[in-house]
Amino acid sequence: MADVATLVEQARTGHPRAVARLISLVENAAPQLREAMAALAPHTGHAYTVGLTGSPGVGKSTSTNALVSAYRRRGKRVGVLAVDPSSPFSGGALLGDRVRMQDHATDPEVFIRSMATRGHLGGLSWSAPQALRVLDGAGCDVILVETVGVGQSEVEVAAQADTTVVLLAPGMGDGIQAAKAGILEIGDVFVVNKADRDGADATARELNHMLGLGEGRRPGDWRPPIVKTVAARGEGVDEVVEALEKHRAWLSGTGELAVRRTRRAAQEIEAIALAALRSRIGDLRGDRHLLGLAERVAAGDLDPYGAADHLVAGLTESTR
Repeated sequence: MADVATLVEQARTGHPRAVARLISLVENAAPQLREAMAALAPHTGHAYTVGLTGSPGVGKSTSTNALVSAYRRRGKRVGVLAVDPSSPFSGGALLGDRVRMQDHATDPEVFIRSMATRGHLGGLSWSAPQALRVLDGAGCDVILVETVGVGQSEVEVAAQADTTVVLLAPGMGDGIQAAKAGILEIGDVFVVNKADRDGADATARELNHMLGLGEGRRPGDWRPPIVKTVAARGEGVDEVVEALEKHRAWLSGTGELAVRRTRRAAQEIEAIALAALRSRIGDLRGDRHLLGLAERVAAGDLDPYGAADHLVAGLTESTR
């Protein structure tokens, strides 16, 4: 395997194998990961990240494929991070999303990567933030993040995207589900896909009504548009791109883009720090100190909160 500096340089020139290897470093939490992130850092912050979420069957993969085509027509380099459910046996991803995106398999300006959730809830993989940094540093103009599609808990995508697209489809009860889940709160653009089916207009009206009920916006705030598409035929996709570009301009003009990216970086830093602490606590599980605390709690001599304070104090002192 090439050294990290060479991989980063190759990735910057659009070498797909180098990008793939860097993302593999992320997924495997390889020792070279810190070096790779440090080398990529000066080249990040330019990509526009769009998250796509929605219930299973609404056409997320088909819509993602159509958006890739639309952005390629505009001459953009596109990265796709498609998060698939993990196999309970191998821990790998099904790769079903990549099957639907074979139209772009030979395009050197499109990089598609499927990642397994590996049990992580919220619709995204734990390593997704670092994978996004790799695609950003590799020179992608637009990154599309497609979530697992497990249902109502997929709000985490909003924390990783500049713009979040929520997809619905007629005849699937998505409007009622969205109201229950609060998914309306994370959508910047709403897409009613499969609009050639009966009930598409009713779904759009119901969605518009629910958005109105939740209005608490001030003058100048963004009001999410509703766009109807038939992604399988490419109908309405250009209108989605226009809505995305309008939201991107609004984000830049109001300063909200910087706010969202700073919040995203803070969450990423916190996740890395917590993972390091969990690892250190895991190393203590066979330690006499932790075992002694556990015995005292089991005997009723110490409460678990007090024991946890002792443990944290021990970790803090060891870092000085």
